[in-house]
Amino acid sequence: MTYDIEARTLHFKQPAGTSRGVYTTRQIWLIHLSDGGRRGVGECAPLPDLSCDARPDYKVILEKFCDAFCQTGEIDYEAMRDYPSMLFGLETALLDLKEAGRRGGKAAGHLLFDTAFSRGEAGIPINGLVWMGRYDEMLQRMEEKLEKGFRCVKLKIGAIDFDQELDLVKRIRRRFSFHEVELRLDANGAFPFDEALYKLELLSQYAIHSIEQPIRQGQWALMAELCRESPLPIALDEELIGVSDPEMKSHMLHIIKPRYIILKPSLHGGMQGCREWISAAREAGIGSWITSALESNVGLNAIAQFASDVYGDDIRMPQGLGTGQLFTDNIPMPLEIRGDKLWRVMMT
Repeated sequence: MTYDIEARTLHFKQPAGTSRGVYTTRQIWLIHLSDGGRRGVGECAPLPDLSCDARPDYKVILEKFCDAFCQTGEIDYEAMRDYPSMLFGLETALLDLKEAGRRGGKAAGHLLFDTAFSRGEAGIPINGLVWMGRYDEMLQRMEEKLEKGFRCVKLKIGAIDFDQELDLVKRIRRRFSFHEVELRLDANGAFPFDEALYKLELLSQYAIHSIEQPIRQGQWALMAELCRESPLPIALDEELIGVSDPEMKSHMLHIIKPRYIILKPSLHGGMQGCREWISAAREAGIGSWITSALESNVGLNAIAQFASDVYGDDIRMPQGLGTGQLFTDNIPMPLEIRGDKLWRVMMT
């Protein structure tokens, strides 16, 4: 078995704003595995200043893991626990290669799991994503998502004046009741703790489904207090980054007690690590959903199929899988958004 690593720079159609800054380009690495006649591809996409494995010698470490894999034919999950984006890329490439083997080496549209979604028989409900920006920009983006038929919209907040963001939420609720549109918020850790509860109380007037990471990660005691006192359900996202030991995952969830966790394979331990998180969350009575993390369509295809494998063929909760149209130079994959669902288009 051999491999190649291909570096690519993707370009956003519009700047993607978060509370940590604005992305205009995206660096990814594609792992191409081959056993001579068949090939598989997986995407490694660390996020600068966020991923625990985003480092200057990224490619060198990735090559070492790929060398070790090609020698043994097995993924060393323990060695790769602290390198989630690399693990996810290698997991994806191996699944892709194995599926090509089952199909006699023929192109299978990068089918990784045998699910209704993977076979093109069912769509996965997704949320529409509204990026941070100026007030008028966010309002326009929200209008576009609603016009396209999305019934669940995720609004990133924390970059502009809070009163303007509150007004934006108020405008949405004037037009659409919570029965018509589910609203999710993502603060990306932007609220100071001493202001967080007050802001959550103001937001709770507008029937918000949940808010992600209201305060910055790494403050377990403060986050636990906020989860106890908040009138809004709180979901953890960045808080999960770097927590790779299965026992520590369970320990953290029992301390903080969030309502939900949001899982990104590139950030939270690859597919294997996300399965561990979901298992720990279920034992604690905590809900979860899966989202992409600004990967190309290679990663999005794998994440969507993984979600369908984890949650089954009848997914009701919208997943965060609507990022496939972000780049001007994305990689073609058999994915298509119809209304508020993501579908795989089976190749003939």
